Amino acid sequence: MSIRDLADFHHPVSTLFAEIKSKIDYEPFALSKEQVEHFEEYGYVTNVKIYDEEQVDILRAELDKIQAPDHPARELFYEFHGNHSTNPDTVLFHSLGHWRISEAFHDALWNPAFTKPASQLLGDKPVRFWHDQLFCKPAGHGGVVAWHQDYSYWIRTVPMQHLTCWIGLDDASTENGCLNYVPSSHRWGLLKRLELGGEMDALFEQLDEEQRAQIKPVPMELKKGHACFHHPLMVHGSYENKSERSRRAMVLNVFADGTISDTDDIMLRGTDIRVPKGQPLNTKYFPLIYPVN
Repeated sequence: MSIRDLADFHHPVSTLFAEIKSKIDYEPFALSKEQVEHFEEYGYVTNVKIYDEEQVDILRAELDKIQAPDHPARELFYEFHGNHSTNPDTVLFHSLGHWRISEAFHDALWNPAFTKPASQLLGDKPVRFWHDQLFCKPAGHGGVVAWHQDYSYWIRTVPMQHLTCWIGLDDASTENGCLNYVPSSHRWGLLKRLELGGEMDALFEQLDEEQRAQIKPVPMELKKGHACFHHPLMVHGSYENKSERSRRAMVLNVFADGTISDTDDIMLRGTDIRVPKGQPLNTKYFPLIYPVN
């Protein structure tokens, strides 16, 4: 049986999200001036509605399908970790590449409720897709995502003009392991990359005394379908889920058009995707999802 790779389609393939016919159709989804200013000052903006109830339900149903070990398109994942936690007593499902497999997750890249804010936070530039992620913590024994900076995993691409959007597929709270930010930590510079599913506070060992004094995490409690956007140097992580509710989330990572490769090695772990050093990331795996003109 032939498997359809949705990376071949650089446009929506369903009617799940609002159709865009002209630039003016993006305007209902724009962030306010105050939201953009908050991002610039603190490194994040939160509580942005990305999906309605029906869209969340469809994405959750698709998530159940693609998590199946015998899914026929399993080979298209970039990475698939049934448990990415280093603690044997907890579980953290983590995957990358599902945009190639599921129509709903594929079309989420072109959702104007996501792409319009992304362009604004990147300085009103055209936006290209970088990669997606799923982070799922089951009720009762969900694992941590250790404190980290996203760009520490992305230094093979330059310049640093990247952005992350974290979207809840469940209500996210302190009790079930919601995302946490250290406000204004995007001003600390690049720190050493560590294991995502490892020791929660290991990153803080790199900080100086002044930076340690600024560690005042703020939980991003969100209703399902709502999102946070954050700077590529924002220090963030999430604690265990010991509650009776699951905590499922999807992440969309993007960069401004014009970002180039800084390596001749693979671009994305688990793949053979390469872009020669010095060349722009504009192949089929990095589609343009928001053109300014």
